[in-house]
Amino acid sequence: MTERKSFLLRLPPRLMDELNRWAKDDLRSLNAQIEYLLREAARKRHRPVEDESKDQPTGT
Repeated sequence: MTERKSFLLRLPPRLMDELNRWAKDDLRSLNAQIEYLLREAARKRHRPVEDESKDQPTGT
């Protein structure tokens, strides 16, 4: 399993609410939504980051 690092992220309540709504609309967890947005921002800056979670077995 790929090692993942965690850290504390402080957000203003209104931004947190908006991200939660956006994640719900996209059928993602808040964590997955933030990771998706960060990957997209990196890709747009021409610094793509591989999604290591796609290499993990599904457990079926």
